[in-house]
Amino acid sequence: MPIITEVISSEIVQTILALEEDHFSDLKSFQIKPAKLSRTIAAFANADGGELYIGINEEEVDGNKVRKWDGFSDIEAANGHIQIFEQLFPLGQDFNYTFLKNKECNGLVLKVEVFRTREIVKASDGKPYKRRGAQSLPVDTAEDIDRLRYDKGIVSFETETIDIDVERISESDTIQKYLPIIAPTQEPEKWLKKQFLIRDGKPTVGGILLFDDEPQAILPKRSSVKIYRYTTLEPKRESLAFEPITIEGCIYQQIADAVNTTINKLEDIKVLTATGFSNVKYPEVALQEIITNAVLHRDYSIAADTHIRIFDNRIEIESPGKLPGHITVTNILNEQLARNGSIVRLIHKFPNPPNKDVGEGLDAAFEAMVDLRLKEPIIEERENSVIVFIRHEPLDSPADIIAEFLSHHSEINNSKARQICHIGSENVMKRIFQKMMESGIIERIPERKGNATAYRLVENNN
Repeated sequence: MPIITEVISSEIVQTILALEEDHFSDLKSFQIKPAKLSRTIAAFANADGGELYIGINEEEVDGNKVRKWDGFSDIEAANGHIQIFEQLFPLGQDFNYTFLKNKECNGLVLKVEVFRTREIVKASDGKPYKRRGAQSLPVDTAEDIDRLRYDKGIVSFETETIDIDVERISESDTIQKYLPIIAPTQEPEKWLKKQFLIRDGKPTVGGILLFDDEPQAILPKRSSVKIYRYTTLEPKRESLAFEPITIEGCIYQQIADAVNTTINKLEDIKVLTATGFSNVKYPEVALQEIITNAVLHRDYSIAADTHIRIFDNRIEIESPGKLPGHITVTNILNEQLARNGSIVRLIHKFPNPPNKDVGEGLDAAFEAMVDLRLKEPIIEERENSVIVFIRHEPLDSPADIIAEFLSHHSEINNSKARQICHIGSENVMKRIFQKMMESGIIERIPERKGNATAYRLVENNN
């Protein structure tokens, strides 16, 4: 791998020196032992990736910690550190490194970009580490190592066996209903064994989720979908419109029921638009694909249900478990990795499968939102879950929305404008009004001041 030396400005030097060490960033002296360095690199690789700068000293001056640029004398001086990368990533993948140089600073700082890896990476002491805040912590218990395997998608809980009778799935109403469609010439138990949904005489988690009539009786608190409707913009218990709805049953029926229930509960929600109040509208394909993705790709080893929270201005769909392997919120639309491969593959054989376009579901959801002139969903990864925010926010600019509103109404004030533009700050809206006035689109209504201030289209725009 060629080593690039990049000349950077003094401003960038100061930015690096001021970096806060956290979950994604770390700074080290060039005197750090390569063995110790390997812990930080392994921790980044086993978590969410990060950036490491080698050649930054930290000294105490008058009781304060002061950082200083103090890099390698030349490229060869960093050979011992670079060898660590080759040991941890023998194929030369999953990291980038660059030497940073500034004519006013001493030496070369080695910048290392470490990416999230598919496999577990161990430091030179043979232990895996994981990043927690600004620390690189050893993963040294069997339970923690198993959790890391699940998080990275190396193993899936769907293959675990459950100590119950195989008849729960081989003689269920669900398999009697769908096997004639999926594999019409097969006997249930033989087919289930061939698909590795029965192993060692016991059904697997995947087999139970697909073909048990009531998986929730066997996998409580980890195999249901719960739907909430809040009458405010925050998830407060007192603002629940009704008791949470629990969706159960086999995973195929559960997805269909969750989608239909969500769509049904949206019918009573009205939002203010440029033309007045109207029923809230989300593209059904977006709801279908995102709910399907949340149920099929969740981590079933975590004792938590899938949650769908409906607000006036958004829907939140929370799926237990981190993104698997090398998948991140930035590459999720371009990369593929099925955590529960058997479930994803076999449910695709069902009639009118929920995952119609395997690997393209989220792409379709994003496109459908834009087609309806709504902003794309936001995907957020948290400590033990992934949340997709489907926002009922127009794609048009605030100025366009205000102008459209005023083409149907005689005036608009700050409060109403914030409501239709989904902007929380009164001052932000004031600045938008100011720019529109400077452009000659709107004008302040004379004699309307203070709380009564309002705006209208200028005469030649009416």
